Amino acid sequence: MFMWGLSWPSGKVAAAYGDPISIVLIRYAVVFLSSLPIVFFMKAPLTMNKKGLLPLIGAGLLLSIYTFLFFYGLKNGLAGAGGVLVTTMNPIMAYGIGLVINRNKPSRNETIGLILGVLAGATLLKVWGSTDELFSSGNLYFLLAAFVWAVLSRITSKASTYGSSMTFSLWMYLATALIMLPLVDYSSLKETLVIADGYFWWNIFFSAVFATSLATTYYFYATTTLGPEKASSFIFLVPVSAAVSSWFFLGEALQIHTIIGGVLGIAAVYMINRKKEIV
Repeated sequence: MFMWGLSWPSGKVAAAYGDPISIVLIRYAVVFLSSLPIVFFMKAPLTMNKKGLLPLIGAGLLLSIYTFLFFYGLKNGLAGAGGVLVTTMNPIMAYGIGLVINRNKPSRNETIGLILGVLAGATLLKVWGSTDELFSSGNLYFLLAAFVWAVLSRITSKASTYGSSMTFSLWMYLATALIMLPLVDYSSLKETLVIADGYFWWNIFFSAVFATSLATTYYFYATTTLGPEKASSFIFLVPVSAAVSSWFFLGEALQIHTIIGGVLGIAAVYMINRKKEIV
């Protein structure tokens, strides 16, 4: 979770070097290569059940969309604000999707949590502002990214039924890179590689190896044992590290509505996961 928080200011730096599709392709090419030794070290098999092919392609597509929205939002908005918005709204959305799919009626605590989640989202998006501000701040892209990640969590939670979750993650990363290939502007990609310096490659390495190959792989492993809703609840640890690291490394100051929205979001996740009903 701490690595994920740091990935927001790191991604902000990388996003400045080129268009989002080129950055996504470079990132997941590095992610795939860096994941290979981890899979071998953990002695995970490289093969998986053929029934997992379609979910694998779907997961790769969703991950590519999420990462595109991640970098596109960072090109326009603040890393700290994005980190707070995505990581507080994701577990709430994941839980809401779970309730709809399983056709469960939310308990009193869950209802309170979902209401707090809606209030958190409205506050983080600053809905009282203008539509132009919503787009220019990158917040709309961050909100869409949170929803895509919540859907992706549903797919990865079933990864163990097709074989090793690490194997599923490995081929999902490759699928993400391959999905980007026909979409990339190769002149833009070439320009990014030409201007790329050590600062760029360090941030790509950090986001690929620490925030993705290690952190994301073990997050997806957690979804197979805890379930997507409980695993997503740990994400409330990310907003703090995202906000603090963005302030420390990029000098970003969080606005009051981001702080209030983040607190409401954490309260929402707490209520959703609270076992004892409030009388």
